[in-house]
Amino acid sequence: MTAKLFPTSLVGSYPQPDWLIDREKLAKEMPARIRAQELWRVSAGCLEQAQDDATMLAIREQERAGLDIITDGEIRRESYSNRFATALAGIDLENPGTVVTRTGRKSLVPRVVGEIRRKKSVQVRDVQFLRANTERSIKITVPGPFTMTQQAQNDFYETEEALAMAYAAAVNEEIKDLFAAGADIIQIDEPYMQAQPEKARQYGVKALNRALEGVVGKTAIHVCFGYAALVHDRPVGYSFLPELSQCSVQQISIETAQSSLDCSVLTQLKGKTIILGVLDLSTHQIETPEIVAERIRRALPYVSPDCVIVAPDCGMKYLPRNVAFEKLKAMVAGADLVRANS
Repeated sequence: MTAKLFPTSLVGSYPQPDWLIDREKLAKEMPARIRAQELWRVSAGCLEQAQDDATMLAIREQERAGLDIITDGEIRRESYSNRFATALAGIDLENPGTVVTRTGRKSLVPRVVGEIRRKKSVQVRDVQFLRANTERSIKITVPGPFTMTQQAQNDFYETEEALAMAYAAAVNEEIKDLFAAGADIIQIDEPYMQAQPEKARQYGVKALNRALEGVVGKTAIHVCFGYAALVHDRPVGYSFLPELSQCSVQQISIETAQSSLDCSVLTQLKGKTIILGVLDLSTHQIETPEIVAERIRRALPYVSPDCVIVAPDCGMKYLPRNVAFEKLKAMVAGADLVRANS
């Protein structure tokens, strides 16, 4: 059976319902690095059940929109990274540290005071729930070791690289458990490789490959310019992308819509499947299928059609749900247009 050309997927997140999380507060603050329980509108005793219900809504809306690869929408997370990062041993949760973010602001972050290690699986139940509630292919996301290193105050390890390798070992254990639980694709989120390219060149790919050591299954990495709702300025190109040709990950998720990225850079990622961002998340305007199709076609001189997955630029967490849903429908229709002429 021939694989479907231009399958569609989220990058990871989908908007959480207003009844679950304080979206107004969420939008006013940078993504949480430590726990932010105050964001939830539901009491602690009912929170897991409420998150399950909201995850089911996210699954069904992805299916209704026509996506081929389904995520859990990251509904249970206050941010893409903090749920995993704060579940590890070696962190002093009562006395957080501070770092300067990619936007120049100071942010509270996990403070590393001991050996980083995984105490238990963090997202296995998430995968099991997702697997039990859709028959389509499923993807789950985990924060990457390089990004978690940049989002922590290191008061224990001699070097940042040593901390990144410790995070990588924990991510490696988690990934293996997530595949065993039924995940079809696991995506590692590494936005800080773009934000800190010089450091990324020193040890980013090394840490990524350690996180994938011995892993059997389809893996992806997402490298982005930051959430469009929070980071408004976009460079014309990536400061760290060709270097990923050296990593063992199979799929690379990039933004092309908002930045109008010169897709010729994709020629430097031979052998990788490209998760092609074709939805501009800086605007609530709904793309037409024709606009989406044109954004897909811009990449095709540089990457084989059978190596393209169609997706939004980044996570859709900050969009209104109705806007996110309509954008996804347009994305699926745009992929259908290109597929019909391929």
